[in-house]
Amino acid sequence: MSGPSKEKEYNIYVRLDEQTVHSYFNQHDPAPLYKRQLGHEFEQYIYNSLLTSSRDAVFKYQFICLDYADKRFIAPVTQAIRSHFNLKIYLKQEEFRKFKIRTFRLLVVSLIIVLSFQAVLSYIGGLMDERMSGALHNTLDVFSWVILWKPIDRLIFYWNPFKKDLHLLERLANAEVIILEKTKIIGKDNKKAS
Repeated sequence: MSGPSKEKEYNIYVRLDEQTVHSYFNQHDPAPLYKRQLGHEFEQYIYNSLLTSSRDAVFKYQFICLDYADKRFIAPVTQAIRSHFNLKIYLKQEEFRKFKIRTFRLLVVSLIIVLSFQAVLSYIGGLMDERMSGALHNTLDVFSWVILWKPIDRLIFYWNPFKKDLHLLERLANAEVIILEKTKIIGKDNKKAS
């Protein structure tokens, strides 16, 4: 028997200090730090940190503060990261909603076309001999499968990437924040800053 399954943890390390904190954001954004857009490189770093993650993995942001003064960046950076991924969640949900509407519309239009052809065939079938009516019926059956295949395929298989992305974004928006305090080494005699 196997033991209880342990969820794998993925740590996203973020160094917070005066020199590096501004490089995580869009340089052209004049907003305060907590409202700024995340920079593309920083967002890619976060996604690349999670390339091999599974659906049940736990994400944690580990903020590395070298000085006590660097702790002032924790709240604004956390708020900026959370609001960034919450906005991404909203955009992905809207994209998913539009996908569902388009797919159901395509299915309804396809069903209307198939049913109208079936009605026309039943009317015309009475005017033809039995062999010609059977051939038209078989042709319409093949046409029905062809026209209904794409909407059914999209409804069954294409929704999964949306759900996967939404799940990933929700975990990134709600990931736990852990603060790691490191000490700087000053000079050659390895004095530690406090």
